[in-house]
Amino acid sequence: MASVNQAFWQDKPGIPGAIRASPIPSEIEDDQIVVKAHAWALNPCDHILQDVALPFIQYPLILGEDVAGTVVQVGSVAASKFKVGDRVTGLALGPGRKRSEQSAFQNFVIHDYLLVCKIPDIMSFSEASVFPLCLATAAVGLYSKEWLGLSFPKVKPTTTGQSILIWGGSSAVGSNAIQLCKHSGFEVISTCSPRNFEYVKSIGADKVFDYTSPTVIEDVVKEIDKGTCAGILQAAGEVKPPVEISGRSKQNLLVATTNPVEQEDAPDGVQAKMIFGTDVTAIYHETCRATFDEFLPHALAAGQYKVAPPADILKTKGIIGLQEAIDILRNGVSAKKIVVEV
Repeated sequence: MASVNQAFWQDKPGIPGAIRASPIPSEIEDDQIVVKAHAWALNPCDHILQDVALPFIQYPLILGEDVAGTVVQVGSVAASKFKVGDRVTGLALGPGRKRSEQSAFQNFVIHDYLLVCKIPDIMSFSEASVFPLCLATAAVGLYSKEWLGLSFPKVKPTTTGQSILIWGGSSAVGSNAIQLCKHSGFEVISTCSPRNFEYVKSIGADKVFDYTSPTVIEDVVKEIDKGTCAGILQAAGEVKPPVEISGRSKQNLLVATTNPVEQEDAPDGVQAKMIFGTDVTAIYHETCRATFDEFLPHALAAGQYKVAPPADILKTKGIIGLQEAIDILRNGVSAKKIVVEV
């Protein structure tokens, strides 16, 4: 294995990232693996961390959460699941945990083995790189007892007879939430712009509403109150509309959100809670074991889980392409995920 590691550092907010070399750690913990990167995917938090000084983030740090590649080193505990040469996709938690060696935007990434998933040979690294953070975010919001507490997904699910609302279905989190909910046996009601209706239906949404319609709240409330709704996941967009839907519904629906919930957004009697508002490590382990280990590899191998949103591969390759990708992401993307190949 090479002795030098190229990494994309963010020295402070408000400036472009810097590429620097650093040694690859020679020792890893028993529950860790080292992955040689072949593709990185971008998330909104990447440009946010570059642009905004968040109070819980310390600089300098290496950016990035999503990476796909090959395993090059395995700890003794992780060896129960992985071996050198395995093709994988994984979630890197470094930016939020002050551990830059566990951030994605570098050539070699240290992973917690529970946050890594084997991928089938027919799947490219670029395709596989889109999954980790958006799938984990959706899984935590849907399955953790801290949020909606649904039953975990199965390759062959049993129908529950209940519905669930995914607000922002064409987003990265929404695209995976829809698929996970279908594999948990739910009817999926979702929202997006009309241009993405067919895409959202193609990944499993049963009924789709235009989030820009002046009657969308009324229409969605009428739909979910036809039967029993298990809850609401706000995957993208503003928090206020799905919270208002909960308030107007005849059912007491918890809203799991990907954005902060301001006091004025949640009327009395409505429960709305941002995902990752507590100890993310323990929650990730609970939900990612069920999704990354027990469900996703089998669903991918069986062709029952789609790459969503699709990868939009940048022409510029390698770490030098990451700043270009962040600049594109900052301007907004829809129904796709920007990917940089090594």
